[in-house]
Amino acid sequence: MSEKDFATLVENAKRICMTSDEREQQRRSFVWGNANIENSAVTRSVVNEVADGMARSGAYEKSSSR
Repeated sequence: MSEKDFATLVENAKRICMTSDEREQQRRSFVWGNANIENSAVTRSVVNEVADGMARSGAYEKSSSR
């Protein structure tokens, strides 16, 4: 990939506005990817259960779209 193509992709990415659901899915994917490196017992299902439980308890609020 040329430097110009890369720069074009970066500029296009700057204009993407994710919905709150897309941001939440990205957040959970990030958490899973990092936690799973340290502990292979951490699954996507575990991350979802914890995030959902925290949201229900009020300890965690899903991000709003920007």
